[in-house]
Parts: sequence; structure tokens; C-alpha cells
Amino acid sequence: MNRISQSAWIPALCLGLCLIASESAIGGQNPKLKIGDAAPDWTDLPGTDEKLHSLADLKGKQVVVLCFTCNSCPYAVDYEDRMIALQRKYADDARGVVLVAINANKKSSESLEKMKERAQEKSFPFAYLMDETQQTADAYVASFTPEFFVLNKDRRIVFMGAMDDKTDASQVSVRYVELAIEAAIEGHLPETQEVPARGCAIPYKRTRK
Repeated sequence: MNRISQSAWIPALCLGLCLIASESAIGGQNPKLKIGDAAPDWTDLPGTDEKLHSLADLKGKQVVVLCFTCNSCPYAVDYEDRMIALQRKYADDARGVVLVAINANKKSSESLEKMKERAQEKSFPFAYLMDETQQTADAYVASFTPEFFVLNKDRRIVFMGAMDDKTDASQVSVRYVELAIEAAIEGHLPETQEVPARGCAIPYKRTRK
């Protein structure tokens, strides 16, 4: 394999491995949380709006959709428009549904300043927060970007995993997060409660034992 063709092949392989890893490693099972558990709290996470955000701030909302995402993962970037559309769909809904995006990635392209640039460029209609300590992502055992959690009015987890059934937006036929939102509003669990997330692995900082 010559140098040029090899350089083109490696990124494609990497992206493929990211997707394969997400579908095989998590298997739709969170090692710490289960459906019906109380959602882990988060407090004073800085947002791209230069404010501090906490889960308690959303007490007036019936449903909270939490998405762990980032600036640089191609899968996360691909889902941005779907996330924007989801928040806009429920923006004027009196039932109270809100999307919150959290970035726990630790690299220069994921700094708060870079997040602000991305939020402005895309006109995010939702809060985009930085989890610098990675404590929030760790509490949810979020493994990939994007990865979604739907919380009901009692802040119990009713769904975990992928937003929908296809990475290609034009091929989506099942919107798991939207189904979970509607189920939560009606006071019951969605038919599908866990779906393996698809995306890039969150690079957690290693700690010495």
C-alpha cells in the first residue's frame, strides 16, 4: 500500500472502529445505571452562554433529554442538526421538554472557547455545557458521543442509548428518543428503553490506583 492510499485508509478505518466498538462494547447495557434509576445530578457546569447550569434548574420541565456529545467526533457533528430539530420541535410545547448537551472530552478542540464557537456557528437552541472534571459523564457511565439519556418528571431514567436507528439521517425510521419523550410525558416507559450508542469513545482521563 503506497503512502497516499494508506493515509486515506487510516481515518476511514478509525471511524469504522469507533462505530463497531460502540455497537459491540456497550451492548445496550449500562454497567452502573438501569432504567428507573434516579438520574445522577449535575451542578454548576459552565455553559457556552457563560452561565452555570445545574439539573435542579430544570425542575419545571417534565422531560429532560441529556446528550453527551463533543465538537470533533464526526458522529456527534452529524447528529447536531437532529438535536437542533428535536429541541425546536418541543420549544413551544407546554408540556415542557428540554435538551441539554454536555461535553466531557479532554482535548484542545473541546475547550469551552471552542464549544462557544461551535454553538454560535450552529445556533444551538439548547444549553451546551462543559464537564471539565468528567464527573457527570462518569456518573452516567457515558461511553460515546453522542449518547442520550431521557429523564422523566421525577428525574428517573426512562431511556439510554442512541437517538435513532440509523447513523444516516435520511435512513432513520425509528426515533427512540422522541418515543421515550412521549412515553415519559404520558407517565410510562417507552417500549424500547435501551439501545447501544453509536459514535466515538469518550477519552476518560486515567487515574492512578
